[in-house]
Amino acid sequence: MNAAGTTDAAAGLWPACGYALLAQDTQGQLLPTDAWWRGLLARPELAPVAESCQSERALHAALLEAPTRAVTPERLARLQDPDAQENYTVFLRFRDALLAAGTVQRHYLSLFRSGAVIDIPPLFVDTLAQLILCHLQADSNDAFEARAAEMLFRPQRVTIHNGRVLAADRDTVDQRQQTGGLGELGRLLMQAQLNLAATDMTVLSADNAPGYWQGSGRGPNHYPYLLDLTHQITRDVGHGVQFRLTASHGGLAALGRVLQRWVAHLLGVNVKLTPLERVDDPQWRWHLGLDAEATALLNDLYRGVDVDAERQRRLLGLYRLDFADAAEMQPEVAGKPVYLGLAMNAEGVLRLKPQNLLTNLPLRTLN
Repeated sequence: MNAAGTTDAAAGLWPACGYALLAQDTQGQLLPTDAWWRGLLARPELAPVAESCQSERALHAALLEAPTRAVTPERLARLQDPDAQENYTVFLRFRDALLAAGTVQRHYLSLFRSGAVIDIPPLFVDTLAQLILCHLQADSNDAFEARAAEMLFRPQRVTIHNGRVLAADRDTVDQRQQTGGLGELGRLLMQAQLNLAATDMTVLSADNAPGYWQGSGRGPNHYPYLLDLTHQITRDVGHGVQFRLTASHGGLAALGRVLQRWVAHLLGVNVKLTPLERVDDPQWRWHLGLDAEATALLNDLYRGVDVDAERQRRLLGLYRLDFADAAEMQPEVAGKPVYLGLAMNAEGVLRLKPQNLLTNLPLRTLN
């Protein structure tokens, strides 16, 4: 068991996020610890460099000694580097808000309450999501679910290869394209236009799934497995707003299971997500996109707007979401299905927004 009281599999999942350094309260909520804060302070945005002034070095040392100590604006003003001032200001704002909320989950939810202003960078928002997802995978050894969970906090670059729809970690694949998978040496060789074969990323399969636990999340851009989201769309969009999908639902089904746990853990509501082969519902009452592209697409379909073939091709998956207890839904849609979609943008990038499931479900009340 690790510091957060979870299994060894969960402790080894995405170790760079520092999940093993968190504590856990009796309700299963994650608590930041001094050791976890020290991990953030070791990030390159905060760690001193050769040019750092004495005030910056002293502040960093003081926070390493006592990560939750108060820091006055006057002390921040003594930092000579404006970028260092900004980085510490943002870090302290995040730290103080998380400490005030008490747990990782409560702080994450607070960011998306009605009227809330998100005043921290996406990096911190994604870090909170990653920690929660690591926690949710504590009792699962399913590598497909773990890889699907990466999609909730890491943008994906989607490509079509030999008829297969493959999702790759955007930053990882972009870095490999620049360096051939050989780091700074590879970058220099590529700049010198030498013949360098790029390192292929691996499609996650039943055969190589055990290797996932030793290969992912061990660096800022080391998420080497592709997830197969292969499907075939038969476009049939008309006045009744219908379209069909036939799919090998491995990746989509795994993502659906992750999203079920996400909703249950953060909202206390049990739902079931079913990947769809066909949507044909003239009584369609509620939908939400799992990303901005899908939101716009579903909105247009709902209104009966003609959607061109290019936009339709960006659709990567559909789900039917059903509440276990219809009484938890808004009365006017109680018992009705909720349709979900995910889609890539024109550049082939998929940016899931898991907060959409926390803010846009037709709940009678928010927990």
